[in-house]
Amino acid sequence: MLNPITKNRNYILTYIIIWVLITLIHTGILFYFYDLDILICSIDAFISNGLFAILGISLWYVIRFSIKDQQSIIDLISNHFFSAFVTIGLWLLISFYSLKGIFFDQEFYIDFLNESLPWRTATGIFFYLVFVLFYYLILNYEDLQEKIKKEVELKALVKEAELNALKSQINPHFLFNSLNSISSLTITNPEKAQEMIVKLSEFIRYSLKHDDIKQSSFKLELENIQKYLAIEKIRFGERLKYIQEIKENCYDFKIPNMLLQPLIENAIKHGVYESMYEVLVKIECHCDNNQLHIKITNDYDPLATKKKGHGIGLKNIRERLILIYQEHNLLEINKGNMQFEAILHIPKEKGKK
Repeated sequence: MLNPITKNRNYILTYIIIWVLITLIHTGILFYFYDLDILICSIDAFISNGLFAILGISLWYVIRFSIKDQQSIIDLISNHFFSAFVTIGLWLLISFYSLKGIFFDQEFYIDFLNESLPWRTATGIFFYLVFVLFYYLILNYEDLQEKIKKEVELKALVKEAELNALKSQINPHFLFNSLNSISSLTITNPEKAQEMIVKLSEFIRYSLKHDDIKQSSFKLELENIQKYLAIEKIRFGERLKYIQEIKENCYDFKIPNMLLQPLIENAIKHGVYESMYEVLVKIECHCDNNQLHIKITNDYDPLATKKKGHGIGLKNIRERLILIYQEHNLLEINKGNMQFEAILHIPKEKGKK
């Protein structure tokens, strides 16, 4: 792990500016309170603070690779005590003899240097504690970010598994109904049964081909719906009428894969299946800057015997939309006296125009 100070040019610049300010303050204190020559004050401040700035950077590696992983409180305190002793001792030793060597002929300053060791030691302890606190905050922040990252990745995996489970409900559900229809047609109309098998194979081929794709264009999904309706048209004949009114700018809009088919299946199940007369299934679509709006309507007979079911289709769609977009109001269901209406509001992907 890189040192948090040196891994970024702006951080290095900020670090240098902070130590320049400390050096200026140090110089001012020596000049105004100890009546030393300005040049001596500047050199003293530069050597003392510059040296600790260098040692402070090296403290990161001591804390990151040695002290941080200690489990025992006693070991932690002992290691910090030893680290502080070595760091501050090294700082005092190098700075003291460097300054003493530079100003060996300045008797007044040498006396001041000897007398200043206690407050220099206190300053070193303060600097050490500031560095330790700063580095621990960085380490805890990075640990927190790592935990958040892992949690996000885990949630993504769970979400993917849930979406795959929901998608896996679609094909078996539709396939079961289609095979039942084919089974009936083999007795009443073998030629239509054969045609339905061909159409069904085309539909399943599309589904398998796009099974690993999270999203498809609205145009592709619409083509898939037409394959599905071709199968149901064989089954219901003139009882099923389908029309669509699609705005031209809607076709390239991305929507979750296999999202429309359960809605059309629901429309046929509760509309065409339960009626002896022609039933209209209609798809309308328009889009604005942020959403694609798809409305699917179907006629139904309110007096007809209701076909039993578990409501997999609508529940599946609602749960998929919540998982993908984290919104709960993307599917509207309106039931009139003789017409059922499902409206989808699909948000545009972030970052895409």
